Amino acid sequence: MKKIIIKGGNKLRGTVNISGFKNAALPIMVATILTKDKCIIENLPMIRDVDCLKEILIKIGAKVKLIEKGAMEIDTTNIEKCKLTDDINRKMRASYYLLGAGLGRFKESEVLYPGGCDIGVRPIDQHIKGFEALGATVEIDHGIIKCKADKLRGNRIYLDVVSVGATINIMMAATLAEGITIIENAAREPHIVDVANFINACGGKIIGAGTDIIKIVGVERLKGCNYSVIPDQIEAGSYMIMGVATEGDIIVNNVIPKHLEPVTAKLREMGVEVTEYGESIRVTVNKKLRSVDIKTLPYPGFPTDLQQLMSALLSKTKGTSVVTETIFDGRFKFVDELKRMGANILVDGRIAVIKGVENLMGTRVEAKDLRGGAALIVAALSANGVTEINKAYHIERGYEDIIDKLLNLGADIKEG
Repeated sequence: MKKIIIKGGNKLRGTVNISGFKNAALPIMVATILTKDKCIIENLPMIRDVDCLKEILIKIGAKVKLIEKGAMEIDTTNIEKCKLTDDINRKMRASYYLLGAGLGRFKESEVLYPGGCDIGVRPIDQHIKGFEALGATVEIDHGIIKCKADKLRGNRIYLDVVSVGATINIMMAATLAEGITIIENAAREPHIVDVANFINACGGKIIGAGTDIIKIVGVERLKGCNYSVIPDQIEAGSYMIMGVATEGDIIVNNVIPKHLEPVTAKLREMGVEVTEYGESIRVTVNKKLRSVDIKTLPYPGFPTDLQQLMSALLSKTKGTSVVTETIFDGRFKFVDELKRMGANILVDGRIAVIKGVENLMGTRVEAKDLRGGAALIVAALSANGVTEINKAYHIERGYEDIIDKLLNLGADIKEG
């Protein structure tokens, strides 16, 4: 998908079904390497990143086939090593999970430094710290990360900063290590819990996922299983924000409302009517919205992956909002594109001051990354006139059937 063309002004109304969580699906797909067996993973989002990871798994020797939409059979029995040093790694950040899975199963792994969205510095020092604590040696040679161990032994590991990627990578490596590993200051995101639940369903022993202390009791082997990925809270939050931006009335289905509490709290603070049901949330706008301040934090704080979309929403909200980005230092690269549409935003380092304007105007803009591209959709849906979003392939990396889903909600949108 090269571009998305949107004529703004239509209020979104209706129901949208949320796909499986990208941030859980990718590490779970990689974690199948630990089983040396056949797994069936269901509720996978049919997005570019999943396709890319499928290609990576096949490249290292796995047998992968799509059973039906959203369900994939992954057989990692015949993988002989976890080494991947060609440019396919640069297409996505999640390729670095091969390090932990390969280290766990083969006691060695070798991966080209991963790519993904350009949203600032994304170090892997905490991953390396964890691997070394388990007994591995790690070196980076011409951009290739090489991990090797004669034996992995459980250890107590304190993460200097909360890191989702490091927490998952260490969990995978420690699953087949000897003894007990304890991760302190661990990330608490829902996809951490989902990966741990998958490993446990395969015979692992991970205790405390979802808290800041995770205990992994090493086991000798894992077996294959059938597993369904949790719903995507970021996709759900995205459609909630899009509905609010158009002053619409939408229901997002197939969600876990608790995972969305930081988002629903801010929307309610703005004056949005949010109603929670068992597995769905309704957002309705019946009055003028208020400006709010946003500060991104690790879960259960406000998610960095929705900051750009909220910033786009606040650019049309009366008053002044201050958005503070504490996770990634490159999350405001999309702001120049919003300014092309008439937004009044001043960025100073990791802080953006947003003064709401009466109207945004459609124009040609460019998606700089996945969530920045989704933010431009938020702006375009509520803008006057037609917006052309170029480099829309970024958006495909994280949103399944986004054009069809928005069409069903009443948006005037098409692929260019």
